[in-house]
Amino acid sequence: MASASLFKSAPVLDKPEFVKGGQSLHQPSVSVVRFQPVSPSSLTVRASSYADELVKTAKTIASPGRGILAMDESNATCGKRLASIGLENSEANRQAYRTLLVTAPGLGQYISGAILFEETLYQSTTDGRKIVDVLTEQNIVPGIKVDKGLVPLAGSNNESWCQGLDGVASRSAAYYQQGARFAKWRTVVSIPNGPSALAVKEAAWGLARYAAISQDNGLVPIVEPEILLDGDHGIDRTFEVAQKVWAEVFFYLAENNVAFEGILLKPSMVTPGAESKDKATPHQVADYTLRLLRQRIPPAVPGIMASTRNSILRLHFLSGGQSEVEATLNLNAMNQAPNPWHVSFSYARALQNTCLKTWGGRPENVKAAQEALIVRAKANSLAQLGKYTGEGESDEAKQGMFVKGYVY
Repeated sequence: MASASLFKSAPVLDKPEFVKGGQSLHQPSVSVVRFQPVSPSSLTVRASSYADELVKTAKTIASPGRGILAMDESNATCGKRLASIGLENSEANRQAYRTLLVTAPGLGQYISGAILFEETLYQSTTDGRKIVDVLTEQNIVPGIKVDKGLVPLAGSNNESWCQGLDGVASRSAAYYQQGARFAKWRTVVSIPNGPSALAVKEAAWGLARYAAISQDNGLVPIVEPEILLDGDHGIDRTFEVAQKVWAEVFFYLAENNVAFEGILLKPSMVTPGAESKDKATPHQVADYTLRLLRQRIPPAVPGIMASTRNSILRLHFLSGGQSEVEATLNLNAMNQAPNPWHVSFSYARALQNTCLKTWGGRPENVKAAQEALIVRAKANSLAQLGKYTGEGESDEAKQGMFVKGYVY
């Protein structure tokens, strides 16, 4: 099922290489030749001019002890965040909050990549510096959300599909020019609503097309089929659905000639539904999640990871409404169990919640809010290394963040 290996192994990308803008990183690398069934003598050549760069970017993001800050909330969702602390959803307030995040001193020690919304990619900080430049100065790779959100899927059981493939190639090329080096496309699968075979197939196909287009335009794609927490089902039902979803995803990734060396996977952790009476321990979540990955992830293409593990697949788990502490504990448990992958985090609310509430929109609280962000980033850095203890966590960090029917 795995696609052919297209890329040569490459060293971890050092800062000066990914800081360079424009086409300076666009270097011819590998051509892939495939036979067409209509004629054995007919050849199609696909140039992979970004091949080496994609590998380097993926390895940089998957560096040991670091993960992804998902600060790509749409303007509407960012407005909900601001409303929770009594602020108007204005560009100035969004700019102030995003400035707080990217300028946190020492953030790059624990964060390797930051997913941005389109507004943020082209935005400057409150003191006039380009946000992309601030990130690269911290050795953080800028990324970009490229999907256009969820809409109802006609013919399904009240399910959704992710729109945005129209025009994604030209948008991705422009994002690359602006400094983005990886991309995100989030689609979802709902267990209470099925999931129907149609919804699973649509999610997998959309992710595969987006991934292929991203790679053609120099962006490492994050492949993210989120299994929503909504429902009262047990962990075994989540496991069953996740098996089906990931089987479809990898099938269509291979069909679209997506090279696994140049992607990042962003799975949901295998947990019970948020309304289930049967709760799972971090050990159980780790056991089910790693078992899913072993059964569904194709055999590794030879290559050496930045973390020295012998797999090219790099997993950055989403938090999906878990509390800050719960998301960190589950990540830690997976990294304490034997596994052949780089298992890290790509968290939004599970990194930002305490930070946002500490800030409260007040300039005098910026330093304290940044310190709260660093506390969470450091905790997840330790969890990526399997060294998190959970000691000294605040009550706020233990509060669940699940929202039924959550959209953004």
